[in-house]
Amino acid sequence: MAALFVTLFLFDALGLVTSPYFGLLLFVAVPAAFVVGLLLIPVGVYLDKRRRRKHPEAPASDWPVFDFRIARQRQIIAILVLLTVVNLVLISVASLGAIHYMETTQFCGQVCHTTMEPQFTAHQNGPHARVPCVACHVGPGVNALVESKLAGTRQLWQVVRGTVPRPIQSPVRNMRPARDTCEQCHWPERFHGDEVRTIREYAEDEKNTETVTPLTLYVGGGSATLGVGTGIHWHMNLDNQIEYVTTDPKRENIPYVQLRDRSGTVREYVVDGMTPEKLAAGERRRMDCMDCHNRPAHTFAYTPERAVNDAMAQGRIPKELPFIRREALAAVTQEYPDRRTALDGIAAKLREHYRAQPSTDGRLLERAIAATQDVWARDVFPAMKVTWGTYTNHIGHLDTPGCFRCHDDEHKSKDGKVIRQDCTLCHNEVE
Repeated sequence: MAALFVTLFLFDALGLVTSPYFGLLLFVAVPAAFVVGLLLIPVGVYLDKRRRRKHPEAPASDWPVFDFRIARQRQIIAILVLLTVVNLVLISVASLGAIHYMETTQFCGQVCHTTMEPQFTAHQNGPHARVPCVACHVGPGVNALVESKLAGTRQLWQVVRGTVPRPIQSPVRNMRPARDTCEQCHWPERFHGDEVRTIREYAEDEKNTETVTPLTLYVGGGSATLGVGTGIHWHMNLDNQIEYVTTDPKRENIPYVQLRDRSGTVREYVVDGMTPEKLAAGERRRMDCMDCHNRPAHTFAYTPERAVNDAMAQGRIPKELPFIRREALAAVTQEYPDRRTALDGIAAKLREHYRAQPSTDGRLLERAIAATQDVWARDVFPAMKVTWGTYTNHIGHLDTPGCFRCHDDEHKSKDGKVIRQDCTLCHNEVE
């Protein structure tokens, strides 16, 4: 068993095997079998003692007698000690390797393939693809490590029993706060100023007519040192402490907001009809990055229209194909029982439509098919009941309530002030 472990370890070190399941074999299965084999030794001793107690008439097992005056026996003892040390080293290496392996993105996303496929796919296609899962989901220190492994054991048991929630619930209740995750790379006091974003949308006509909307986003920033806060990131000014109460699991219904500014002044905003009893039953939370950027590493398109528009804007779906926006949208909005059926169905639908148009460029069609399949495969996962709109993204307010959860002119303070639903607070259309 030791020789097998060393051989497999060398394979892994040399990069000869890249399967995500290889680590499970190398650092879990083989060491477990190795330890079980060692534990059989005291088990055998115990069984022998019990046998002799029940059958005293049976011949006793002969125990070896060690005489260190005999050179041969000294050599045997030295070999046994050496093998024991080797065993301890191998077990230590395997334990360290197991901990390291279980903190890799491949283990988190690919070992439990079906369960984590949606989150892993979104992570690999997102801006945080190079950030390992444990950087956000596991904190530093022994307590966080033990807690994560206990949670992992519970999740493994759910996988074995087939009781995994479908889809995985969001938001994650035990998620580490943004100051321990996001803010390790993103400095809260950095002033971003204004940024120009271009929104491209396409009509379902023959020319896939493009509508371009350039927006100036007042991202701004905030500084406790300078005592300023402007734009969207005013919310994260370190001198502003915003707390809110939400009354639904997805944090979409926010009937109460409290603002404490740098001078210590507290103002409370409450929607009409909200009673203290209802507020007490809700979840109270201090606002941080994750309340707007709630899916920074696992972003899904909320609507198929948005997904197709983005793919066309990026040039992945060629807008030169007549009616491609209409046909691609129709293909991805159909219900499919599994991935293979979906990919085949999308390809068949697009080929059938353009077969009647002999002048169609074959290369453009194949590009459109591949990109449309990719649009579906990034956002829909039938086995986990993940589809369009399953996971709400609170950035913006076009497809989901987002900003309007608070900025709705309905949250009022006792002195008559409201949280305004004024678009120009955050952005303006470029003239």
